[in-house]
Amino acid sequence: MDDNIIYPLESDLDFSFTSCTSTPTTTTTFERTLSARSSLTLSFNDRTFSSRNSLARSSLSFNDRLSSTSTSTPTTNIPNLHHRPHGKHDPAWSAIKAATTLSSDNTLHLRHLKLLRLVGSGNLGRVFLCRLRDYDHANFALKVVDKDSLSSKKLSHVQMEAEIISSLDHPFLPTLYAHIQVSHYTCLLMDYCSNGDLHSLLRKQPFYRLPVEAVRFYAAEVLVALEYLHSLGIVYRDLKPENILIRDNGHIMLSDFDLCFRAEMFPKLERQVSTSDRGPVETVTQFVAEPVAAFSRSCVGTHEYLAPELVGGNGHGNGVDWWAFGILIYELLFGSTPFKGGSKESTLRKIASTKGVRFDVDFRKREEIWMDEARDLIEKLLVKDPRKRLGSTKGATDIKRHPFFNGIKWPLIRSYRPPEVRGLVVKRGKSSRATAAVSHMSGVFTPRRRRCWWIRVAHLLRLKVSNKYNLGSNHNYYCSITKVRK
Repeated sequence: MDDNIIYPLESDLDFSFTSCTSTPTTTTTFERTLSARSSLTLSFNDRTFSSRNSLARSSLSFNDRLSSTSTSTPTTNIPNLHHRPHGKHDPAWSAIKAATTLSSDNTLHLRHLKLLRLVGSGNLGRVFLCRLRDYDHANFALKVVDKDSLSSKKLSHVQMEAEIISSLDHPFLPTLYAHIQVSHYTCLLMDYCSNGDLHSLLRKQPFYRLPVEAVRFYAAEVLVALEYLHSLGIVYRDLKPENILIRDNGHIMLSDFDLCFRAEMFPKLERQVSTSDRGPVETVTQFVAEPVAAFSRSCVGTHEYLAPELVGGNGHGNGVDWWAFGILIYELLFGSTPFKGGSKESTLRKIASTKGVRFDVDFRKREEIWMDEARDLIEKLLVKDPRKRLGSTKGATDIKRHPFFNGIKWPLIRSYRPPEVRGLVVKRGKSSRATAAVSHMSGVFTPRRRRCWWIRVAHLLRLKVSNKYNLGSNHNYYCSITKVRK
């Protein structure tokens, strides 16, 4: 495959091409689908809605070619190339370290990268699949932003995104490997997710719906990612399936942090007494880190996921993320958002009205387990008064206790096996093969677990019959145990 790749010249790096292979490449699921929803900027003075997804502004000129011998330096106020504890065994870090060690100034430059193809365009720039030169075992995503084509406000969003990503250290959030500035381009080198986004995966499912167990898996990982962001005082404000990427191991990664804003955060320890009919049972000390003091008046986001207080324009806080979390669960279960109207204006009117959430007419026809719990959770998240909304006070601490997430061992969530859904290709490593027989969210047997269980029963029955007629031989016993363990 690599023999067919035409590498850019050492002295010239082109950001305008769509592919550097000699033969046309097929579109991958990483690219945003045409039906993907773009983020909006709402103006409450003229009540107009302007799209932030203008490809004309964010596209790179076909005539722009950059010399890699020109000045290309990482920004001084954004640290990079520092290892994260959860990714210390990631081969990508070893490759980056080797490239910087061989560099004359111990810095990663664009000349160390080879661009393979364009994988998507966003509201701020383009994303390329790339690799390090002389190393083909690690893929990266290079987000390229043309600063000359953006307004000062959007440039501040780019800077905010770079600062936030550089501060993250979480398995469900991106890693910033390098931040490079060349001429009028800003380049962010991050993780590449080969399985695309959750929106594209949802479009491949029957009726655009996921099974409840798959929804529990993805919702739990998103919840943990939001909990981490809120513990840093970061309000996300752009949660939607299009911004939830899926890694090659099947786990999620949030993306696009240009609409975030920071707030002061005061973590605290709270004691809670769990009670029953017989009186107090136990006292539990819990850690609460939620930016309850967060406040902003800027109205940004995706119209179907906007919270009522955000649409009203009177200011909003951390509760907008938990509202969007409820919308996300609803869409994954029913294939559509609950307040979707015939137009963007109609959708916003439904969100701003006093009417609560309504469920799909065939909700009762889905007899899957967890459906009643899912409905209860959605109703508590989609409370239009942010002061009464689940999560607004104690954040993910309260949401994790909801019955919809019963059975989830939160400290072990990274080791759960991703669900098997149509269109998802999961790369199995050694650790995933070792836990492949374990259900991804609960103690319920999966089909593979059931097969293994019946194999063990069959071996035990065969062993019992064998021992009944041949008590003096242990050969069959050890053979049976060995086969089961394999």
